Amino acid sequence: MLDFSILVDNMDMYLEGFKNTVMASLIALIGSFLLGTLIAVLRIAPLKPLNWLGTVYVEFVRNIPLLIIAFFFYIGLPALGLRLDGFTAGTIALVIYTASFIAEAIRAGILSVPKGQMEAARSSGLTYNQTMRLIILPQAIKIVIPPLGNQFINLVKNSSILSVVAGLDLMYHGDLISSDTFVVFDVYIFVAVFYLILTIPLSIGVGYLEKRLAKSN
Repeated sequence: MLDFSILVDNMDMYLEGFKNTVMASLIALIGSFLLGTLIAVLRIAPLKPLNWLGTVYVEFVRNIPLLIIAFFFYIGLPALGLRLDGFTAGTIALVIYTASFIAEAIRAGILSVPKGQMEAARSSGLTYNQTMRLIILPQAIKIVIPPLGNQFINLVKNSSILSVVAGLDLMYHGDLISSDTFVVFDVYIFVAVFYLILTIPLSIGVGYLEKRLAKSN
C-alpha cells in the first residue's frame, strides 16, 4: 500500500515542483511553437539558403539527445562566460528540441495546402510573407493540430529533463523528497500522478479537437 503520509508531509514540495513544471511547459510550448513555425517556413521558402538553414536545424537538433542540449546550456555556456540557472537552461533546451519536431509537423501541413492557393494569393497582390501568414499557415496549423497536440504532451513529459540540471521541476523535488525520506517507490508514484494530472487533460483535449476537425471536414 502507498504511504500517503509521504504525499501529505511533502505536499509543499510537490506543489512547488508541479508549479515549475507547468511554467516550464507553458513557456516551452509557446516558444517551440513560434520557433517551429519559423523553421517550417524556412524549409519551404523559395530561397535555397533558407531551405538549407531550416533543414540543418531540424536534422541536427532532432538527432541528438535532449539531455545533451540541456547540458550545453547549463554546463557548456558558463565556459563561454554566460551562466544560466537550471530552470532557464532546461526550458531553453525544451524549446529548441521540441521546435524541431513541431517544424516537421507544420511543414507537412503547409505542403498539404493546395499550391493553387499560394498562386492565387500572389496574383491578387499579396507578398509571399503575407500569403504565408494570412492564408497558408492558418490552414496548415488547423490540419496538423492532432500531431501538434501529441508533441505538446511529449513536451510536458520531457520537462523532467530539468531535474538533471537542477531546474526545480516536479522530478527534481521528487528526488529531494526521496533523499530526505529514503523512500523511492511511493515518492515517484506520487510524482507520476502529478504528471498524469497534466497529461490526461491534454490527451482528452487533443482527442476532442481531432473529432471536431474530422466532423468539420
